[in-house]
Amino acid sequence: MDETQVVSIAVNEYAIGAFVGYLLLLVGIGIYSSRFSSEGISEFFIGGRQINRFVVALSAVVSGRSAWLLVGVTGMAYSQGASAIWAVVGYVTVELFLFLYYARRLRNFSETYECITVPDFFAERFNDTNGYLRMALVVVFLIFMVSYVSAQFVAGGKAFASSFGLTQTNGILITAVIIMAYTVLGGFLAVSLTDMFQAIFMIFALVVLPFLAIWEAGGLSKVLSQLRGMEMGLVNPLAISFGGLLGFLGIGLGSPGNPHILSRYMSIDDPKQLRWSAVVGTIWNVIMGWGAIFIGLAGRVYFPEADMLPAADTENLYPALARQHLHPVIFGVVVASIFAAIMSTADSQLLVAASAVVRDIYDRILKKGKQIPQKKLVRYSRLVAVLLVAVALVFSLVAQELVFWLVLFAWAGLGASIGPTSILALYWKGTTRKGIFAGLITGTVVTIAWYYIPVLKNNLYELIPAFGLSLLVTWLVSLYTEKPPEIEKAFLEFEK
Repeated sequence: MDETQVVSIAVNEYAIGAFVGYLLLLVGIGIYSSRFSSEGISEFFIGGRQINRFVVALSAVVSGRSAWLLVGVTGMAYSQGASAIWAVVGYVTVELFLFLYYARRLRNFSETYECITVPDFFAERFNDTNGYLRMALVVVFLIFMVSYVSAQFVAGGKAFASSFGLTQTNGILITAVIIMAYTVLGGFLAVSLTDMFQAIFMIFALVVLPFLAIWEAGGLSKVLSQLRGMEMGLVNPLAISFGGLLGFLGIGLGSPGNPHILSRYMSIDDPKQLRWSAVVGTIWNVIMGWGAIFIGLAGRVYFPEADMLPAADTENLYPALARQHLHPVIFGVVVASIFAAIMSTADSQLLVAASAVVRDIYDRILKKGKQIPQKKLVRYSRLVAVLLVAVALVFSLVAQELVFWLVLFAWAGLGASIGPTSILALYWKGTTRKGIFAGLITGTVVTIAWYYIPVLKNNLYELIPAFGLSLLVTWLVSLYTEKPPEIEKAFLEFEK
């Protein structure tokens, strides 16, 4: 769901100062959180299930949006007009459902069975005594998560290069070091707190910028009138093909399959507060989404032709419009919001990948049945996070095309494999372990196959057929495979 871009902007010392202040805030949060996160693996990976409802609300929605919202949706609205709103409607609707229903079931079960990771949940739910299911999930996570993190490093590198005159390589290295510093030091608490501050940066920029741009253009009615003069379809949200509409709405199907979102639901201190988080998170999602849409629409008035944008790239609209309308200090905040979007995803995915190695492979498979000191597991988790950063750096520096190819599948691949299987595991007691295996494989294979067949990809986003087929296959295989009694016993936890 995330895409990288070049931000071709020039900033003065005030903007640089505001941006540096933002980076210092992130590192400070990591240092502040380090003592708590060192207490144990639960604290490091899910904040000891003590995260405040407000932090959970903002962290869940921001970690799912990333740079895709700031540069992808704004560029989409610039090119396609008001019909881009359906992409926002899709994920807002799905994530509201997740907060209201899905999240509480996952949170209650994970506490009862001491689940720290998503593979923990599946392993306990389906009595995965030999660890094969856990291993399958970890492989899927590592493939997609390392690729996702690598792509975020590249995005940060390009933004540093074009914003501050650094080389892209140096920009990638700085991005990686910053993310690694507060993630390794502070663990989940640091990641969640930084996500909260990043959400504030993002919503500030996404509200102030379109308001000022529309105001200076003569008001909303004048902006809409000018857009109609360019092309009637720009102001018509229904000016979209059926396949395009379905594809935009289907973007939300990726949310229940992305573990960095699911871990937020597992971390809340009181599951009864998830309804409150649903209200706050949805309001935040809607405001950010509408802000991105209006930036795209207003930007089309100021830059009627894409050639007028830096590098003739519509995804550079956001910083270009900001430079034109904002004070340098506020513009520095906008630049910070771009990095906030990048980092809010990269740090979360880095933590998920580290948890898959330490918790699910080392602790639950290689050292199964042995008592390992919690602080030792935290040390290993930090070490693995550093190693994963190194691997992601290699991908981002020497195999960029591979990274970009994989990141196109990351949202769809995780959504199609983990999403349907986790929903059935939570809501249907007839779901079996073999059904889950079948769903994981189907979601992954169909995503890749659909992408490689041009006639299919050009007409429908691969997540939608892959999600549907994975759901169907999981159900069918579960119907005809044996259900151990302990699986039905575990399902009773969802009814509490």
